[in-house]
Order: sequence, then structure tokens, then C-alpha cells
Amino acid sequence: MSSQKNLKRGRPRPALTLGLAMQIAILVIAVIFALFPVVWILSAALNPSQSMNSQSVVPPLPETRIVVAEEAGVLLEIAAPNGSRVERSAGTILLVEVDGEREELRAPKNGYVQNIRLHIGDSFEAGEALYDISSSYLINFDTLFNTERKPYVRWLLNSVAVATITSFLVVMVTALSAYSFSRFRFKGRRSLLMLILLVQVFPNLLAMVAIFLMLQQIGNHISFFGLNTAGGLILVYVGGAMGINIWLMKGFFDSVPRDIDESAMVDGCGHWQTYWRLIFPLVRPVLVVVGILSFVGTFNEFVLARVLLRDKESWTLMVGLWGYISDNFARDWGIFAAGAIIGAIPTLIIYLSLQDQIVGGLTQGSVKG
Repeated sequence: MSSQKNLKRGRPRPALTLGLAMQIAILVIAVIFALFPVVWILSAALNPSQSMNSQSVVPPLPETRIVVAEEAGVLLEIAAPNGSRVERSAGTILLVEVDGEREELRAPKNGYVQNIRLHIGDSFEAGEALYDISSSYLINFDTLFNTERKPYVRWLLNSVAVATITSFLVVMVTALSAYSFSRFRFKGRRSLLMLILLVQVFPNLLAMVAIFLMLQQIGNHISFFGLNTAGGLILVYVGGAMGINIWLMKGFFDSVPRDIDESAMVDGCGHWQTYWRLIFPLVRPVLVVVGILSFVGTFNEFVLARVLLRDKESWTLMVGLWGYISDNFARDWGIFAAGAIIGAIPTLIIYLSLQDQIVGGLTQGSVKG
């Protein structure tokens, strides 16, 4: 009798098994839903055809294309010898003479020149094979890093520098403001907090024209903070990130006991010493959270950077990537995908290295201690 009871207890309940199966199924669906865009963009980056029409989860095999002459002519010069990497519509491969006029034969796609079948001075007929264009899985990455007219590495460094400086300034200025609102009592304190929150309700796009004109006027006196400068862009980013971050930090500062301030005052510390030596180290989790949010938001921002930056050398990464898909007849989706994958690495490193601080900073300041 006792053995039968033990067997009944050991059997899983149908309801419990069904619930566990549903949880696992929902988890698998969520993981697939989250990873599918990453897999798709990685497949696009490895797609040697550089076309969205033939895009699939598994990229197609690299192919070699034979380029034939459309008209009869004479070869005058070989601009791109065998083994050279060329870009679609931008890389000149052969200089020929057709009907007494010089013409440039450009690359029909991104790839490597191979098997040039003619020598200088040779004539060719219409439909005759001239050369081959081959590709590889890494052609998009090769083109991304080795194109002089589109300095991807410079754009990436610009974004990292702007995002890093902006994050540092936002953390320092916001921490001082939040400490003041949390510890000091002054006239208009509550109204000022409400005003800061109210300003954040309106999107930055509404102030686009005003920001542009303001930087234009500032640039007439201080060129470093004018239009088409990293300083002006950082100034706008810092001002736009103050509102919500002040509220986030204030909630964390409120959770720090005031007894620490009083003890420091008894020991002879001033407000600055109390803030810098005692309070500042205690609120490190929320500082990390604000810094990461500012870095990611600034690193991925496009609209303001596109409006305020004109020189191609001063572009940020998002503006530079937009240039690969802005042309109606020369959209390089494969290079765009490759650039997006490389551009995600700095953010990924920050998240993985500081993920414990992110959780603590978002939860500890939500309830006042």
C-alpha cells in the first residue's frame, strides 16, 4: 500500500507538466524572436551578392561573374590589375576606346578583378569576355574598411569619442544636480523638478530648428561649439540628457540615509567633501546606469547628428551608415549590415562588462530607503 502511494507521489502532475512545457515553448519563441534580427543582419553582412532580393537566413555561395563587352573597341589602359578590389559603379577597371571616344568600364558589383583576357592595344568585339569579377563572404567587410571615400573607421572613432565624452559630462553634471535636489531645500525646488520633467515630454525634433540656429550663433563667437563640430554636438546631447537622468539619480540619492551627511558634518566635512568622499561612491550603480544609457543613446543617435554635421570627416557612425543606403541606385545593403555588426561591438562590450551594475542601479533607486 505504501509503495503505491510513493509511486503516485513520484508521478508528475499533468497540469504541472503542461505548464512547464508552455513556459519552455514561450521561452524558445522569445529567444527566436530576439535572435532572428541578429541572424538576419549577420547573413546580410556575409551575402556576397550585396542584394536584398536574394537575402535569406543562409547566405548564398560566392560566385564569379564574367563581364563581356557591350560594343567593339580597343583596350587603352588597365586601371585595376588582377587581384584588385573594386567597388560597384565607382571602381574603374579598363579604359577603352569605342567609336573614337574614350570610355571607362566600371565594376558591375563589389568584388575582386580576375583573369583579364586582353592586353593594352588589343581590340575586342561586342559580346567578348573581358575579365571576371569574383566575390567572397568577407567582401563586405573588406570594402567597409578599405574605401577611402567612406572612412568607416573614422566614423566609428568619432561616435565612440562623442558618446564617451557625453556620457562622462552627463554623469558628472547630473549627479551634482540630483544631489542638490535631494539634499537641499530651496525656494522653487519642486516647481523646477516639475519643469524639468515637463520639458522631457516634448520630443527633440520640435527644437531642431532652434538648436540649429543656436549653434550657428554660438559658432560665430566660439567656433568649437558651432555647427559641424563635435563640441557643438556634445553640447546638445548633454543638454538633452539632463531631464530624465536627474529624476533617476534623485530617487537613488533619496535612498541614501541622511545620517551619513549628518555624521560627516559633525566630523567637519563640508557639502563638497560629503558629496565627493561619501555619497558619490555609494551611488556608483546609478552612475553606471546613467553613463551606459547616455552612451548608447548618443552612439545610436542619427537625426541631430545628420542635421548638425556637414563634413563627411566629422560624421558619426549612424550618419555614415546611412550613406550606404541613401542612394536610390547604389544601395549597399551588405556593407551597411557589416558596418552595423561592427558598430554594435562597443555597446555589447559595455553591457557585458557592467551588467551587474545596471540591474542594481535600476532597482535600488526605485524605492526610498
